[in-house]
Amino acid sequence: MRLSAWRRSAVLDRSLYPTRAEESVAAELSAVRPSLDAAYAAALPGARAAVLTRLWRGLAHDPLPWVRAREETRDGLTLRLADGSRLHGPLPDPYATDAYVDQVELDGVPYRQPARLVTALGVAHATEFAVELDDSTASLALSRAGRGPVRPDLWPDAGWQWEQRVVDGHPYHPNCRSRPGFTVAEQLAYAPEHGPVVELGVVPVPPRECLVAGDWPRELRDGDRILVPVHPWQARHVLKSPVEPGTAAHPLMALRTLAPAGGGGPHVKTALSTRLTSSVRDMSVYSVENAEAVSAFVESLAARLEGRLHITRTVGAVSAYTPDLAALLREPPERFADAERGERVVPVAALTTTDLVRSASWLADFARLALTVCLRVLELGVALEAHGQNLLVVLGPDGAPLRLVYRDLADIRISPARLGRHGIAVPPIAGRMVTDDVAVLRRKLFGSLVSGALGATAGSAAALGAALAAAAPALPPGPDREALVARPLPVKALTLMRLSPGVPGDLWTEVANPLG
Repeated sequence: MRLSAWRRSAVLDRSLYPTRAEESVAAELSAVRPSLDAAYAAALPGARAAVLTRLWRGLAHDPLPWVRAREETRDGLTLRLADGSRLHGPLPDPYATDAYVDQVELDGVPYRQPARLVTALGVAHATEFAVELDDSTASLALSRAGRGPVRPDLWPDAGWQWEQRVVDGHPYHPNCRSRPGFTVAEQLAYAPEHGPVVELGVVPVPPRECLVAGDWPRELRDGDRILVPVHPWQARHVLKSPVEPGTAAHPLMALRTLAPAGGGGPHVKTALSTRLTSSVRDMSVYSVENAEAVSAFVESLAARLEGRLHITRTVGAVSAYTPDLAALLREPPERFADAERGERVVPVAALTTTDLVRSASWLADFARLALTVCLRVLELGVALEAHGQNLLVVLGPDGAPLRLVYRDLADIRISPARLGRHGIAVPPIAGRMVTDDVAVLRRKLFGSLVSGALGATAGSAAALGAALAAAAPALPPGPDREALVARPLPVKALTLMRLSPGVPGDLWTEVANPLG
């Protein structure tokens, strides 16, 4: 393949792409979408700073066993490491989402590439983590290169268009855009920020060979066979077998969940057996087995909230008794907005693409709504994982936050004891969803909603603290409220998790409560 003159000079100048992933993506991009070459190169410095900012958050706050002490200095924060080294960077803001860290120093040597910093640290599992950070940086630059400028004052009408405005991925995870197993061509073809239309396939499965929950629609049946929607990446790399033609769909923030291109139908959550950020994204038999019961139960619980919370109901779910071949159909969130009144349903993660978040009064109103509703649900007995992807808000024509919509019930937690105190029957569900552990319940909600969705929407400790202070007087009284306003807040120790591959489940730490 002949390279353009620009590309030949880029290959010779390693300073443009000093890491393996950055150079590899540049080479692939030149072959499949050369029109983005210059934009990708221009996006790399910002992507490095964005990933480094997320990494510095973890280094500054996670309980890493090789960090012996953390000392604030006049010009930042110094970490004293077990081998005698010193790592220095700016004072961390655990809720900041702008890329404010463009370099940190290890024993006086500056590092701008996150992967090179972790390699230099030389701690256990650093090599694997450095590869992930390198991929995350290169993929993030690719995502930014492929998306044009977004006008905060120009709002889309379609729900999938809101989803595709979220380019940077997880606001706090260093692997915010790591997509192992995806080529550049596949990212361009399947990732929501690139705006593609994805052609889903279907795999026919005899009913005796699959588990079906809920009402599986007629259009996804062929005689007595169940047609299971399959993502094309899954068909090629995991199932490794041809699939029958399905439907065209728009990928949403979750990548493996898509909205039908014609509109009106349910969203399709597909199995996609690759690791995005921290976890391998497949669909367990457990999730399918409990899908209908969990959906009906949480929907009935939300009815107690006087219209302030809606649940996107699971229409049907199917599993071929393997996490690699399964699918779930879910109501679209748009059904809970009155379009004639000018209402819109917006994923919380997409709020930062609007001008709304610049208003302190709007942030306070949104925090008041989200905390009042979610604390009430927690008191009743359910901890929602209300991060910016699962939680949506219905906005009025003037942008006022009116109601909440919650989707994807796979990782909520249900407390039988709390349900019992309110005379609510415990649903017929067992396993990991069920717990009475107060710490687990509060981590699930506070870590996703306060330290996650609200923190990322506010964008700084100062802005979050002001929003929480304004919202606090309206919150329902009780021990959950007291824990929220008076104690440090839980956050997932995302960097520690990536450096602890043998430890199952989530690991946690705490950050300062912006309320003081």
